[in-house]
Amino acid sequence: MRIVVADSQHKVRRALKVLLKRQTGMEVVAEASVAQDLLDKVNSHKPELVLLHWRLGGAQTAEFVAELRKASPGLRVVALSARTELRPAALAAGVDAFVCKMDAPERLLCVLQELSAQELAT
Repeated sequence: MRIVVADSQHKVRRALKVLLKRQTGMEVVAEASVAQDLLDKVNSHKPELVLLHWRLGGAQTAEFVAELRKASPGLRVVALSARTELRPAALAAGVDAFVCKMDAPERLLCVLQELSAQELAT
């Protein structure tokens, strides 16, 4: 699964890259720190999935999910945030899943494996 990691914090992007690098079948192909950069990376790298910090700079995130999907039909989007109260808004905006940054890393990996399995089944 080709993944773009989008978070305004360099340390978070690096931690996610380290975590995902250890997983078979998952490859971080790009990273972004602001919305326009993310959109450019989605257009140029054609990932299957974006890990999206829900409050990524430069975007009204709910509308931005639709923009990402328009740029890359079939793209999976997993929202990340430390604020669990944002889960309903993220899901209403059409993300495939929401993972709290405070959850154990295994939670994120489980979500990614589920999404990968769904993609293989279709």
